[in-house]
Amino acid sequence: MYQQLSFIDASKPEPRLPVDYQPVVPEHFHPERIYLSKGSLSSDDRKQFVERICRCFGDAEVAERLDTPHNKIDLGEPDPLARHRKGKRTLVFGELGDSVRFSSEEQNTCPNYWHFSPYSFCPYGCKYCYLAGTPGVWFSPTVKIYVNLPEIIQKIDATANRLAEPTAFYLGKLQDGLALDPLTAYSTILTPFFARHRYARQIILTKSADVTRLLGLDHGGHTILSWSINPPEVVQRSEENVPSVDDRFDAMQRCVEYGYPIRAVMMPMIPVENWEDIYADFVRRLLGAVRLERLTLGGICSYRNASHLMERKWGKANDVSDLTRRQSTSPDGRLRYKSDIRARMYGHVIRIAREIRPDLALALCLEEHRIWQAAGLTDCIGRCNCVL
Repeated sequence: MYQQLSFIDASKPEPRLPVDYQPVVPEHFHPERIYLSKGSLSSDDRKQFVERICRCFGDAEVAERLDTPHNKIDLGEPDPLARHRKGKRTLVFGELGDSVRFSSEEQNTCPNYWHFSPYSFCPYGCKYCYLAGTPGVWFSPTVKIYVNLPEIIQKIDATANRLAEPTAFYLGKLQDGLALDPLTAYSTILTPFFARHRYARQIILTKSADVTRLLGLDHGGHTILSWSINPPEVVQRSEENVPSVDDRFDAMQRCVEYGYPIRAVMMPMIPVENWEDIYADFVRRLLGAVRLERLTLGGICSYRNASHLMERKWGKANDVSDLTRRQSTSPDGRLRYKSDIRARMYGHVIRIAREIRPDLALALCLEEHRIWQAAGLTDCIGRCNCVL
């Protein structure tokens, strides 16, 4: 029997919250109110961490709700759209007990994977956001920072050592993985942890262009960075309060230069007018600018609540609803475009990508087996963005 080596052992200090750093206000997040929920001030480390960030928002109203869990903060807005908009301007500090979980998708080809949550939700304003319709966010659509980072790391360590093989832990399923990093500096703790771990690997999905804290860290190739991207013509119609596509490209290039493995997720692809030329031009530009390791494609795959909220934000006649309104839900309960539209869009992008990068790994996200087959990617099932 070999001895399992861990990042956390008797010879190394236990992980802590970031200390001795200066929080930076993210360009796209300016909360009007801050709630300190249960567990947020339960130790000196947590208190100092929370106070350091609160000082960045001197005009924000700060309220203690120390007996209230993070997901029970009442915003006083019965209307879902008003509650959603207020939540985007609200920061909640708390602790999350069930912070490291295994995905349990059924009725699609998702391979399922481990994911973890030092944050929940995000400050960005994508009109199509599927996360806004999930139960945990629908009733509590606030931007959350969980202060039990050391305990989260310990759970990742224990899980990875139990599995005893290289395993991805995904940061991006229930949040943007980097949007709040300027405030928290969590990457300065997480990235070195994964770099030194025998088994645990980190995959981050983000729209953020602020990678300042990542540059200079010892990552050892164990942190994979993935950007959510779409052509500017699509972003301008469907995303608000987000970093520009040019800024995301710049961030990706900087991280390539620093040796991080880089991926991209083009999702949701939206068949706007002249989409064939728009996506072809964009794929050529993307692959000419950034040396990607993997490109994953996906369409709309929302639940009904998210679709209702999208129509409240975007109007009932929009680029997505016009294609999904008369569709029945897929076997996994998600609402999608017709299968022929999805297959045609994926096939078009795949053909362009293979012309430029025949070696590029390609995959689909949350899709059905027949769509993988139509796209010629059956052999790639299970090798998509969120896994190694």
